[in-house]
Amino acid sequence: MAAEGGGKEMNEIKTQFTTREGVYKLLTHSEYSRPNRVPFNSQGSNPVKVSFVNVNDQSGNGDRICFNVGRELYFYIYKGVRKAADLSKPIDKRIYKGTQPTCHDFNHLTATAESVSLLVGFSAGQVQLIDPIKKETSKLFNEERLIDKSRVTCVKWVPGSESLFLVSHASGSMYLYNVEHTCGTAAPHYQLLKQGDSYSVHTCKSKSTRNPLLKWSVGDGALNEFAFSPDGKFLACVSQDGFLRVFNFDAVELHGTMKSYFGGLLCVCWSPDGKYIVAGGEDDLVTVWSFLDCRVIARGHGHKSWVSVVAFDHYTTSVEESDPMEFSGSDEDFQDQVVQFGRDRANSTQSRLSKRNSTDSRPVSVTYRFGSVGQDTQLCLWDLTEDILFPHLPLSRTRTHTNVMNATGPPAGAAIISSSNTTNGNNGSANTPGVTTLPRSNSLPTGGGIMDSAIATGVSKFATLSLHDRKERHHDKDHKRNHSMGHISSKSSDKLNLLSKSKTDPAKTLGTLLCPRMEDVPLLEPLICKKIAHERLTVLIFLEDCLVTACQEGFICTWARPGKVVSSF
Repeated sequence: MAAEGGGKEMNEIKTQFTTREGVYKLLTHSEYSRPNRVPFNSQGSNPVKVSFVNVNDQSGNGDRICFNVGRELYFYIYKGVRKAADLSKPIDKRIYKGTQPTCHDFNHLTATAESVSLLVGFSAGQVQLIDPIKKETSKLFNEERLIDKSRVTCVKWVPGSESLFLVSHASGSMYLYNVEHTCGTAAPHYQLLKQGDSYSVHTCKSKSTRNPLLKWSVGDGALNEFAFSPDGKFLACVSQDGFLRVFNFDAVELHGTMKSYFGGLLCVCWSPDGKYIVAGGEDDLVTVWSFLDCRVIARGHGHKSWVSVVAFDHYTTSVEESDPMEFSGSDEDFQDQVVQFGRDRANSTQSRLSKRNSTDSRPVSVTYRFGSVGQDTQLCLWDLTEDILFPHLPLSRTRTHTNVMNATGPPAGAAIISSSNTTNGNNGSANTPGVTTLPRSNSLPTGGGIMDSAIATGVSKFATLSLHDRKERHHDKDHKRNHSMGHISSKSSDKLNLLSKSKTDPAKTLGTLLCPRMEDVPLLEPLICKKIAHERLTVLIFLEDCLVTACQEGFICTWARPGKVVSSF
């Protein structure tokens, strides 16, 4: 009976959890869903996704939320921790036939109380531009599926642009579009612009400028997600072949790569200052990769199944520029000194964090907070602290559970596998993403980048620029669904044998900086790990006064940050 009771406790859905900041609480009165609140039958449906935008109206309640459930797409006022909007009165609701929404993204630059631009990707490959405030459908891209017939996996506006957007597909291709241009009436013809290790970029051959402006072919298998760096200059992509690839977006150059421990990578995000990238996927791990050094600096193990979303919490990231050896007192005293950064201090946080690079000798106390959700229905929060980021510096305290095993340096014989233009900590930080987002016109900014010139001057002239033939790596595209890593340390070799039929032997990457062994990097344990849903989790977004999660049943939940609970409503 005791065992049964323990099992019931393990399966109980949590409605609150505690961190050093205090107690986070689930607000049942702030839950969004379809109007009837009936759990959605998610079999065969695409993941529920959520997008936010602030329309900057004068009411003080300018936040809007968009989410997809099955064939349906909803657009509501978002009231955050106060109370959910009247679900029976969405601002806009759409039901699609023959295809399903898979992802969406608002253009924050152009959003007003009278109009918003929302891109929606679909399972059949199309991309729609709609205005849910005006209830208008502006344009449909790839309408005849002549550009790509596979599912849209991710769609995002190019940072700083009012008209450029990037779309990735399950085919492994990405396409750059301009909303002002039309798509051709026949399948596009391409010419090679640039290629490198496991990627190539093509321009569209046509007498007049048409979409797509560029086609990227990346890796082997589906391109599952991409994310722009905070300054918009770099692009991180994760693919079903298990690779993270980071590109200089404007120059169309590969900056660095990382390989998952096992299986495909499903999700990716950048730290607020652009110095670190976190990826998650089918190895049940979260992997922290240094942009400056182009290497894995930590892995986190807390999930029991695939990791579906990773996200940094910009509001709980803290930095303290002081000598750690000068501090005296208890951990509680130190925690009281931690600075909580809100929206009004976001730029200050980024600029202070950016002062640190891998060659600095001045000690700095820094904590990055990020979270992850997975198909195991669990939410994990992680702290990335200076003992992991700067292991060569003397430590005065450890504020996170870490297992540092031989982590002071790379394994013997390890080599970075990346492009020739990779920047590491010993040769400056010229390619380091900055923290200031520069205004970007409707065309990409001029700066000597090949892609800039290709779009501005005429793409046909650049067919023979920088063509470097390199041997491509190929990997198995698909992996068994819901295949859990289990006990990583004891079973990793067995799991890696499943890839033995791959054209590239995993043993050639395992043990290098591309994919270090488990014992060669610090192993993070989650700050908290809680079961918060009945169905697999598909959304994790950090807002100023709350965090938002969503599961495949179609319920979008708001978790109030400590001290942000509204007592009366």
